[in-house]
Parts: sequence; C-alpha cells; structure tokens
Amino acid sequence: MGQLNLKEQHERFVQEAVEQKPTFFEELSKGQSPEYLMIACCDSRVSPSTIMKVPLGHLFIHRNIANQVNHNDESFSASLYFALKHLGVRKVIVKGHTDCGGVKAAYQDNQESELKPWLDHIKKGLQFGQNGLSSPNELFKRNVVQQVKNLKEHPVFKKYGKGVEVIGYLFHVESGELEKVV
Repeated sequence: MGQLNLKEQHERFVQEAVEQKPTFFEELSKGQSPEYLMIACCDSRVSPSTIMKVPLGHLFIHRNIANQVNHNDESFSASLYFALKHLGVRKVIVKGHTDCGGVKAAYQDNQESELKPWLDHIKKGLQFGQNGLSSPNELFKRNVVQQVKNLKEHPVFKKYGKGVEVIGYLFHVESGELEKVV
C-alpha cells in the first residue's frame, strides 16, 4: 500500500461531503443519535464505518485489540454507559474479523510484557484446549461469541441495556463477507 497524504485525503473528504450535501457539516454539528454501538478491533483493515458504508453520525464505535469486552477496562465501560444512557443506542454489534492479530497472538502465547495483560484476557475468553478447533476461523468466531457473552454480563449493560439487541458478526478480510455468528 502506498503512502497516504492524510491532509489531502481529508480535504477531499470535506469537498465531496459539501458537494453532495452543502449542509452536511452544519447538520453534523447539531449532535449525534446513533442507533448502533459497535465494538470492533483496531486493526487498520477493518474500519467499521468503511466496511458498513455508513456515514458519520450513525455508529458509536469502541475499538480495541481483538474487539474485547473487558469488565475492567474503564474506557470500554465509559463508552458502553455513554452509548446506552446518553445516546440511547438500540443495538450493540460485536464485530470481530478473520486473521485477527490479537487473537492469534493470544493463541500463540505471545509473552511481550506490554501486551501480556491484554492477551491474557483474550486467552481466558477463548478457553484454549476446550472443544478443539475445526478450522482457523473457529478461533475468531469463538472470540466474537465470547465477547457477546461478556457484554451481556457486563454490569453497565445489565443496568442500562434492557431491550437492547446484541449481535455478533465476523468480517472475513479475505473475501469481504460479513457473517452473523450470534
């Protein structure tokens, strides 16, 4: 992939947005009321707004390595609370993906001290050694299923998520397919 000129890309975005809808930024500045909270991986290949072809203002997104729902992650808990309590989202999507480096690093028992606490959390959720994997993608699917389960048990979700639908998807980076797994 070639080097991007981010300033030029941004200027092109602004120009195209205004050409398509002259009041775009004026409307954007009035606030947000997204229907969805999306929990996604921070992998550069799986940008939620791009993959879903969703314009600004429709997705409230929390991203971290391997799309984890970690009860001890203050940033995640605050995002979840804000989305449920203040934005009134009606659906939460956990979107994992194939070839996830975080899941692979946990599975391969990466011991780098800066990653280890996060990878240990991933490992705990994937429960290696139980129910053998029938294919490499089963590991990535299992991660999505586990994070949906973690979300439903999260204290913030239990308190504020009544009536909110939770869905789990796996994005296949090799084909672009979006597979519903939960």
